[in-house]
Amino acid sequence: MKIGAIFPTSEFGNDPIAIRDWAQAAEQLGYNHLLTYDHVLGAIHADRDPKLLGPYTEAHAFHEPFVLYGYLAGQTTTVELVTGILVLPQRQTVLVAKQAAEIDVLSGGRLRLGVGTGWNWVEYDSLGIPYEGRGARMDEQIELLRKLWNEPIVDYKGKQHRVERAGLLPLPRHIPIWMGGFSEVAVRRAAKIGDGFLFGTLPTRVKKLYDRFHALLAENGRAASEVATEAVIDFSDTPDVWEREIEAWRKMGGTHLSLRAMDTAAEFVGAKRVGFSGPKSYIDALETFSRMLD
Repeated sequence: MKIGAIFPTSEFGNDPIAIRDWAQAAEQLGYNHLLTYDHVLGAIHADRDPKLLGPYTEAHAFHEPFVLYGYLAGQTTTVELVTGILVLPQRQTVLVAKQAAEIDVLSGGRLRLGVGTGWNWVEYDSLGIPYEGRGARMDEQIELLRKLWNEPIVDYKGKQHRVERAGLLPLPRHIPIWMGGFSEVAVRRAAKIGDGFLFGTLPTRVKKLYDRFHALLAENGRAASEVATEAVIDFSDTPDVWEREIEAWRKMGGTHLSLRAMDTAAEFVGAKRVGFSGPKSYIDALETFSRMLD
């Protein structure tokens, strides 16, 4: 099982040296990957129709994943760099392909692209992308991304994309595309076309969805060993809970697990607030959890 660390993007602050220190600490402690969340804009929730149902508002900061990983690619040497998740349908597909390829090249092949459809329709509107039909758009995007990363010249015509005899350089190595979410539609898509699935909370909380995912894999003629899975363990729990959740995930067959050490939106994922204060407190959490693993 590979153990990663979630970057507390919405509360860590803006000091580039502190961000570097957090990433390097995770790498030196033996974490296999770093994972970061994505939002381009935060929006006021009040007086919206339809309502905004996600946990983040205009008060939450997000470091842009591709820029962040462009920076951390040069500050780390071994850890995998994971988006978990990038809201893919609100972004230009060919530009995503280019940015992802560049990070993969500069990091020596360490990018894993986790994608999803998101929930913030205000963000979609602000970026000039229709919120409706985002799932179908993402299906086509994934197909096109893989072509752009693997073929020197692409001639592609879909319902929403046209690339006429053009290609990317430099090309990356194989960039795995994972999906994430909490719904039937998300696991159904991943079972059909994904390289992996990101479950956003504790293993014991996602067991029913995990079992459904594996049933869907079988329906699509795919072996469970072909597709990786990642869950989250929360620092706000006690060490005995950590051990119980790790063992549960191991028995379920989970391949990856990430430590979530942040207070923002804790209630949304069924966690508690710790009261982190300053960059050192987040590094201390990495060290505490690492000692438990040892």
